[in-house]
Amino acid sequence: MAYKDLRDFISALEKRGLLHRIKVEVDPILEISEITDRQCKSPDGGKALFFEKVKGSPYPVVTNIFGSFERMCLSLEINHLDDVGKRIEELLNQAPPKTLMEKLAMLPKLFEFSRWLPKHVKDAPCHEVIEKDNPDLSKFPIIKCWPGDGQPTDEGRFITFPMVFTKDPETGRQNCGMYRIHIYDKTTTGMHWHIHKDGARHYDKYKKLNKRMPAAIAVGSDPAVIYSASAPLPESIDEMLFAGFLRREPVEMVKCITSDIEVPANSELVIEGYLEPCEMRIEGPFGDHTGFYSAADNYPVFHVTCITHRKDMIYPTTIVGKPPMEDCYMGKATERIFLPFIRLDFPEIKDMNLPMEGVFHNCALISIKKSYPGHAKKIIHGLWGKGQMMFSKLLVIVDDDVDVQNISYTAWRVLNSVDWKRDVVIAEGPLDDLDHAANFPRYGSKMGIDATRKTREEGMTRDWPDEIYMSEEIKKIVNSRWKEYGF
Repeated sequence: MAYKDLRDFISALEKRGLLHRIKVEVDPILEISEITDRQCKSPDGGKALFFEKVKGSPYPVVTNIFGSFERMCLSLEINHLDDVGKRIEELLNQAPPKTLMEKLAMLPKLFEFSRWLPKHVKDAPCHEVIEKDNPDLSKFPIIKCWPGDGQPTDEGRFITFPMVFTKDPETGRQNCGMYRIHIYDKTTTGMHWHIHKDGARHYDKYKKLNKRMPAAIAVGSDPAVIYSASAPLPESIDEMLFAGFLRREPVEMVKCITSDIEVPANSELVIEGYLEPCEMRIEGPFGDHTGFYSAADNYPVFHVTCITHRKDMIYPTTIVGKPPMEDCYMGKATERIFLPFIRLDFPEIKDMNLPMEGVFHNCALISIKKSYPGHAKKIIHGLWGKGQMMFSKLLVIVDDDVDVQNISYTAWRVLNSVDWKRDVVIAEGPLDDLDHAANFPRYGSKMGIDATRKTREEGMTRDWPDEIYMSEEIKKIVNSRWKEYGF
């Protein structure tokens, strides 16, 4: 069964010895971040951390809940990160039914799909406490992650695990995204969504209509819901439907107190409010997942109208910075889960690796079944035109006999297989908002490397050499005599 909520997942972590409780008082200003960072940098991501006593707040804090492959799998109730991708492939590879019997056979799958749709409820745990008259963000244990975070006029606190719900004013379709929230004071925050994100598109539509935009920030839910808020889904796919697919049960949603926005009913904390058209304020700087501070810039201002939460609220947060960090494991889950969607357009792709060191938009290693001259360059240009793959600063394409999960072997193959003048593609285009190396914000150059075996048509004037392998016969002999050698 799916986790009921965040605390149900925390209980599962604790039962498996994957959570460490810190009983002494800790400061939300930098101390929690330093403790968590040390766990993230320890072997296998350390443990999830539960801070029972947080200075200045009656509520506990939990961090690093996704910060290992084991915890990431546990959060999605799977044995391996590829398991979700296999479920998606089964759905995508369904042939249209042709006969009556085939249509009848599809009914159970259609019924299962309908069970993932969000379920609307009237009563919710997140409404146990309702603060509409004097909402106050200062009582919550919102952390400061790094010394340079924020402006001199504020404490530099950020909500780092928010699920931001907005609604398209034209279609009425909701979106959920994970955009950091800069706390300015008790009732105002910054809303850090990049221009490529759905929340920003919704805001632009409200600006054109010259209308106030309602929004809600939910914090803390079951892990599938939290993860889905970060997933790079197409605008047409509801994040809460995707969460239902992941958890195999529908997400219960409840309407906000002051707007028609709906949020997960099992949330720990919900901050309701609005954004005025064209009202901007300096947000940041912030120590980001790139390992560098993202620069301060103008972003929309969010005004708090109501706060609801559980009586015994648990506040989840994450710290991002130099990898490896908790978000790296969430990113690796995204790599495995969304590979089937990429294969829809590029079925020749065998595997993909987004190394943690590349912070998921700086480098992608791709193996393909090469079928014709220029095939690798076709993949390079195609991926740059595919969703968030357009942000990839480096695409490396290798043959399908290369295990791209083995970075050492992949590097050896690449460095031995490339003629830089012939095999490198340099292009200009959109870049991630957090890319600080480009001359201009959100725009710059990117590189593709064709490290596949080359053909005569691709400019080779001599034969490609064979790779060195030992004969299978000798391997068997050595295997059978291994103990005789004294090892």
